[in-house]
Amino acid sequence: MRFEFSTPKNWGLLTLLGTGLILSACGGGGSSDSNANIRLLNATRGYASLALTVNDKSINSNVAYASVGAYAGVDTGTTTSLVQTTGIGTTVASLAPSLSNGGNYTMIAYGWAGAVYTSMLQEDQEAAASGKSKFLVMNLAPDAGPLDVYLSVVGDSLDNEAAVASNIAGGYSSAFNTINSGSYRVRITSASKKTELRLDIPSITLASTGVATLIITANEGGMLVNGILVTQKGEASNFPSGEARARVISSFGDGARVSALLNGASMMSSTVAPAIGEYQSTAAGATSLSMSINGNPMSLAAPTLKAGGDYTLLLWGDSAAPQLTVLNDDNRLAATSGAVKMRMVNAVHNLNAGLTLSLDYSAVASNVLPGAASTPTLLSSSASSLLSVSSSASNTAAYSITELPLVANGVYSVFMLGNADKMVGALRRER
Repeated sequence: MRFEFSTPKNWGLLTLLGTGLILSACGGGGSSDSNANIRLLNATRGYASLALTVNDKSINSNVAYASVGAYAGVDTGTTTSLVQTTGIGTTVASLAPSLSNGGNYTMIAYGWAGAVYTSMLQEDQEAAASGKSKFLVMNLAPDAGPLDVYLSVVGDSLDNEAAVASNIAGGYSSAFNTINSGSYRVRITSASKKTELRLDIPSITLASTGVATLIITANEGGMLVNGILVTQKGEASNFPSGEARARVISSFGDGARVSALLNGASMMSSTVAPAIGEYQSTAAGATSLSMSINGNPMSLAAPTLKAGGDYTLLLWGDSAAPQLTVLNDDNRLAATSGAVKMRMVNAVHNLNAGLTLSLDYSAVASNVLPGAASTPTLLSSSASSLLSVSSSASNTAAYSITELPLVANGVYSVFMLGNADKMVGALRRER
């Protein structure tokens, strides 16, 4: 089995041999000496349906997310390929892959609307022995960072498990693992961090003599992932995340004590405001929210969270009559390699003016009103920058940091909390 990856702007050219991106092929198949078979897998998050043409020949159409089309033969001498939207037929990716005579390939389209990349999966791996199965992992979620993948008997704890694939960075694959066939629970975690669960698949079946590839794809929040299991020359099975990540931030400037439960899990426990909680995974969809301030129960509408998203539940205003704003957090990496993303969240009570965030005397976000967040801005990394937050109501900076290093590929949030007469600033590196 072999992989060929397109060259996204933020990756650089990826060409590795052996256990990296390109694995030697064995076995065979195909309709003639000068032909290969090809099909499309739609693993994008921005297009519900895609089509594939090769040399102006329609190969697949109406390929839904996490689905594969049927194989069709193409001439290996000329392989100009277009991945297009269904309907209008707008081209979202183009390439001319190198195909081996007699080979079988799945072209994987992945990424986001306006930023679709491709990789080629050659499906000619020799079958596993009886009672065994071959299993490969591809990480096509570069936003998620390096990942570990665990297979275990359903119900077993991760504590004593060893990863079947370790430290797989975005755009890379594991080597093939030959394991006993059967049903397994799959858990994907941050590299070397078993407690940071990114996806939990209750059960997959790896067939005797089978060859399967687990393709990891990205989610809107940037951290949680989805899974697509592709059987060699067979079907694809979709294993989407059913969770979201959320945190609670209390902005009250009067030292109020905040307790919060989301879907029955504690997000804050009598925590003195202002305070920034940590992200926790929780079931997506309609949620249950229980909250008290200074021991007094508060009735606030529970949010609905989209699977795969990151959210901030922002408590602000008067602690006796709090407001809840749900922020969608974009913790995906910057589209440009080495760049930085930064936003500001204004949760200041009794502030009658917007706030402006500046970096090295240039505005990053302007006139951000209370209860709102700015759109993340793309910035250059630096060894030392001056960050400041100001209001039109004052000539003095409300918050500043001198000699702030901005680390390449970092994602930053600046929070302005408390009351207008005594604002509190806090910087968080989200990634």
